[in-house]
Amino acid sequence: MPRVRDPRPALPPSALLRLIWLASPALPVGGFSYSEGLEAAVEHGRVDGEAAARQWLLDQMRLQQARGEWPLVASAARAWARGDLTAVAEANRWVLSTRETAELRQQAEQMGRSLADWLRQRWPDDPRPARLAALGPAPAWGTSLGLALALSGAPLREALMAVGFGWAENMVQAAVKAVPLGQAGGQRLLDALVDALPAAVDEALDRARHGEAQRINFSPMLAVLSARHEAQYSRLFRS
Repeated sequence: MPRVRDPRPALPPSALLRLIWLASPALPVGGFSYSEGLEAAVEHGRVDGEAAARQWLLDQMRLQQARGEWPLVASAARAWARGDLTAVAEANRWVLSTRETAELRQQAEQMGRSLADWLRQRWPDDPRPARLAALGPAPAWGTSLGLALALSGAPLREALMAVGFGWAENMVQAAVKAVPLGQAGGQRLLDALVDALPAAVDEALDRARHGEAQRINFSPMLAVLSARHEAQYSRLFRS
């Protein structure tokens, strides 16, 4: 008789629900107000329809999130879990020093502070949210998200899947408003991002295992468009 392996243990319900909560656009951190350069890409003709929006966001997931943002979140989550505050502070400095424009840094700081406040309310007896809030000059989004994942109790891969889905859903909603796209087009766009998400998360985890040297934040066209967005005449989004 072939040996039957026990199935992988299911994610505890509390951890699953916390991941759904973190991925929700209802999380009060203000993510809905940022397009991360997409609105400027529309303004300058680089994104002019559903196909262009799909390619833009797939490239952004592959070149920015999987190479830099999500490896940082994974490293921060591990540092929080083992109580390594030196590594946490280094991760926070990396985030803020690699924001290439005022708008991108503003987003990292505002969303980081908002999530830090939310975590202090949810876990008032845990000292780590207060330590997060004390990071200077501000708790960054990626560092705050790392603590949220550590507190969720979920395995890191599943936690990053939730992070990635939250990012994808937010960017699709930005595309629906800015391109603009209909709701059906937005759902097709989300479907494409979801298909690409597992590979992007696996790359992020692999880069996180190899340390800071494997984290890359180099998206020059995105930085140029973000800088242009600061002076854009008509804007729906803060970035």
